[in-house]
Amino acid sequence: MNIDFYFFSHINNLAGKYFWLDVLAIFLAKYLAYFLVIAVFLFLLKNPKRYWSMLVKALLAVVLAYFGFLKIIHWFWYSPRPFIENPVNLLLFHSDTSSFPSGHAVCFFALSSLIYFYNKKIGIIFLIFSFLMGLARVFCGVHWPSDILAGAVIGIFSAWLIKNISNVKIQISKPNANVKNL
Repeated sequence: MNIDFYFFSHINNLAGKYFWLDVLAIFLAKYLAYFLVIAVFLFLLKNPKRYWSMLVKALLAVVLAYFGFLKIIHWFWYSPRPFIENPVNLLLFHSDTSSFPSGHAVCFFALSSLIYFYNKKIGIIFLIFSFLMGLARVFCGVHWPSDILAGAVIGIFSAWLIKNISNVKIQISKPNANVKNL
């Protein structure tokens, strides 16, 4: 048995058993993203000078992860969603687009990782919420666990790349005063 299918089955088989768990999973999978984006803008309201740079870098990381890495992978490789080829407990409607990697995971792990670079405590909370969002999308039947894992890796890598590129300082050397002009 495929390990992806094994973990998917164990997580998705919990769907439909408890109403409260289904409602929580749907909220996490579909609506938590809005709350996380609002929370990021609250950073900006709290201290615009400190968090403006974070917001710009987070946006760049999300753009790189989603419109760069994710779109390239989707262009070369189509991976069907779990509900296309398997009987699943589907709690959310989703179109038949490529499943691998998860766009939600790519974006929110990029965002969360960039926040972590600025504020470790809040970043950990964002990373936990991103993980829960990914887990809920598996629970709801729209992603494989490997989609979430790959999306997390791409998102974290994109944030790391943007952080390191933005920290590179180009040094322009001044002409040496000891050297005489000819």
